[in-house]
Amino acid sequence: MQKDFIVAIELGSSKMTGIAGRKNLDGSIQVLACVKEDSSSFIRKGVVYNIDKTAQCLTGIVSKLEKQLKTTITQVYVGVGGQSIRSIRNVIAKDLPGETQVTQDMVIELMDANRNVVYPDQEILDAAVQEYKVDAQLQLEPVGIQCSRIEGNFLNILQRKSFYKNLNKCFETADIQVAEMYLAPFALADSVLTEAERRSGCALVDLGADTTTVSVYSKNILRHLAVIPLGINNIIKDIASLQMEETDAEKMLLKYGSAYTDNNEIDNNMKYPIDADRQVETRKFIEIVEGRLEEIIANVWCQVPEEYCDKLLGGIILTGGGSNMNAIDKAFRNYTHIEKIRVAKFVTQTITSTIPDINARDGKMNTVLGLLAKGDINCAGGELNQNGDLFGPAKPPVQETPEQRRARQATETPAGVVRTAEEIRRAEEEAQRKKEEEERVAREQAEAEAREAARIKKENSTWNKLGRWIKKAASDIVKEEE
Repeated sequence: MQKDFIVAIELGSSKMTGIAGRKNLDGSIQVLACVKEDSSSFIRKGVVYNIDKTAQCLTGIVSKLEKQLKTTITQVYVGVGGQSIRSIRNVIAKDLPGETQVTQDMVIELMDANRNVVYPDQEILDAAVQEYKVDAQLQLEPVGIQCSRIEGNFLNILQRKSFYKNLNKCFETADIQVAEMYLAPFALADSVLTEAERRSGCALVDLGADTTTVSVYSKNILRHLAVIPLGINNIIKDIASLQMEETDAEKMLLKYGSAYTDNNEIDNNMKYPIDADRQVETRKFIEIVEGRLEEIIANVWCQVPEEYCDKLLGGIILTGGGSNMNAIDKAFRNYTHIEKIRVAKFVTQTITSTIPDINARDGKMNTVLGLLAKGDINCAGGELNQNGDLFGPAKPPVQETPEQRRARQATETPAGVVRTAEEIRRAEEEAQRKKEEEERVAREQAEAEAREAARIKKENSTWNKLGRWIKKAASDIVKEEE
């Protein structure tokens, strides 16, 4: 039985992956268990399309992890990614009287105003601060500076509301407690990029099965994020158009596929076998693979904002399953003319494990390992009932524990963290409770002030003054008689 571990789940287009690991005192991570399930029938382009099947798969993954760990799982960390995630810039400005010193409350007010911007059918998952414009100067830390106008420049990360709701609904249906949702591209970037790359400017390209995610960094700040609905499966489908099963097309891509082949090296008389009876010309196969891949690279390059195209001193970093393709770095170099291309096969954290999928170091596990590295709450419960679920006691419902975070407000949420629907609900309830408490205190204070004002008014009224004069006169008469 394991008493202390973290669980992370990545909902990919081809595979749903769950891993459990323990963080050691030296900062390294020991991966204890790993489970993969096919998800192609209910997750498309990184988005949940069948809630019930996704919930069943989640339940199965958690159950298998529990059996390997011999321990129940109380909560999990989840990566949020997939189609429709994109970034959009937004500016919130505030004019200040005279030379006013910027306070933290002013900054929070700008952040709140940005978070409250409404995008039709879109949910703001996160807001990355770019910089603040204090009068005419750009500042990362504006607090304490005097100015007459402050502008907050934000990069809002959006996802279609229906996709966000479906993801939350899956975990509710599966009755799995979410410790924290995290933007998968953020977790990946934190685990594969070096500080020098983020500071000097780079583009991180995650080549997945159905999608390709592009994250552009400069001066340690995320400047652009987009998910392109094209992936390695598009190449496989193009190969399958040669009248073969997609499984065979995938085998051919793995065996013969190359991202770039010099024209002089192509043998026009050579053919690749499709099966025992059929073959395809080498040149035709190469044209199919390179044609679709060039389309993917072109779309990637279009996502790099123009002002950063010539400022990627950290280069382009490739990762994900698609980065294993032969000569992938050369293909990107030829199209983008960026000389510095790095293929990130593994995360920067020290990982120990006896699991083959982890030790393969082929880029496929980088995102889920990045999510695991973000975890800081123990996900282990009690000892698992080894007698089986058929006649054993039912799994007890997850109880609120001290290790579960309180519902944070949007401005309290760290970069990359996506508040769950339940967390938003609890945060709204807490905000409403605070608002009602403030209104009650304000109402009581106003009533007290009104009573005091009425008392003073009554004391200063003409009749009160006359009454006091009469009382005083009567008192003086009595004293004279005595």
